[in-house]
Amino acid sequence: MISSHRTARFYRRDRVPDSRLEAQRDRDRVLYSSALRRLGHVTQVVSPTEGLVFHNRLTHTLEVAQIGRRIAERLVADEDGRRRSRRLGGLEPDVVETAALVHDLGHPPYGHAVETELDRLVTQCYGVHDGYEGNAQSFRIVTKLSMRYLNVPGLNLTRASLNAALKYPWLRSTEAGSRKNKKWGSYSTELEEFEWVRQRHPGRSDRASAEAALMDWSDDVAYAVHDVDDFYRAGLVPLHRLRVPKDREDDEVDEFANYAAAKLGKDTGEIRETLRSVVGSSPVDKPYSGTSEQRQQLRTFTAGLINSYANGVSLAEDPDEEELIKVPPVLRDQVDILKELTWFYVIANRSLKVQQHGQRKVVQDLFRTYMEATEGKDREALSIFPASQQEQMQEAATQEERIRLVADLISSMTEQQLMITHRKLTGTDPGSITDLI
Repeated sequence: MISSHRTARFYRRDRVPDSRLEAQRDRDRVLYSSALRRLGHVTQVVSPTEGLVFHNRLTHTLEVAQIGRRIAERLVADEDGRRRSRRLGGLEPDVVETAALVHDLGHPPYGHAVETELDRLVTQCYGVHDGYEGNAQSFRIVTKLSMRYLNVPGLNLTRASLNAALKYPWLRSTEAGSRKNKKWGSYSTELEEFEWVRQRHPGRSDRASAEAALMDWSDDVAYAVHDVDDFYRAGLVPLHRLRVPKDREDDEVDEFANYAAAKLGKDTGEIRETLRSVVGSSPVDKPYSGTSEQRQQLRTFTAGLINSYANGVSLAEDPDEEELIKVPPVLRDQVDILKELTWFYVIANRSLKVQQHGQRKVVQDLFRTYMEATEGKDREALSIFPASQQEQMQEAATQEERIRLVADLISSMTEQQLMITHRKLTGTDPGSITDLI
């Protein structure tokens, strides 16, 4: 049973209890939200419109939720696990699943390139220190922007679920070079909600809960394994060429090892050994052509990796330990290597960089157009905004509030909506008056 402080909601007036546990109700609220549905039209690494069956943000999110839930169920399956989880502040499968469903809601169209551009626009061009960060935006969505009840902002999730969604439980730092200036979990606009969530968290004030740490590991596992799966099938990650015996030199392996070593701060020998431990025993020995045998071999390979990474996790004995969720270093190294394969062969690809340049340009144009429309705050100028945003803009008391609302709007679009809206507002393609924006 979850303790009462974990089941508390920020807005107490909600609805009468039903047959569900509070955490189950949280999970259902996120599952049926339009913010989650939007992720089906948002890039994971490359656009879901590329023509192949790549993961999008929604399929990725559902897999993170499944992995996280199954690990949590295993960890609290016996009395010893339940005892440990209580000492660490709680570990509920429904809470972990809810946090996983929340974790990418703030991800803007087209991935991290647009996230970086939105942060640059909000901070450097408009002077708002909080900037833009996908994790902080996710927290803002479930506490402020999503709609469940007219007089209750957000989804009114429990303290436990909100805390589990905070991978980075701090606001953005003003200190240059600080890790809290690179990733953060809340904007100052949600400070009251953030402090309410964290006030009952045991241990260090800047440490994520055990449920958040488990969600974070599940996130790493899902995209490390499934992105490599996607891009091997697409012919971009050559798993078959990386199955090099220990005693043989190979230029391609060396090139990847040098790249990954520089990024991960390890020597090239460690990288080669870890790469060999991941792909050396895999059945993938030729380019992907889609035969039944290859499909079965690839599924066996990826399922085996996920099983290994899920079953290798354990709970800390003591809440004062550095890590509440303990993952053997060898497994973390393997997951890091899989992620670097996608970076090396796909994300650093020149074709993708060219696409991202254009995507950033679209966001720049839209941000400037929307900000110009807010200057007069008259109904005619604000008519380019959706109805709910027009209301919010008229009520906004400060420039900072208007900047945040523009960032909210752009980041809440699907990729198709972003491009259609840009074409209309720049006059590139006026479309039809019956088109919905």
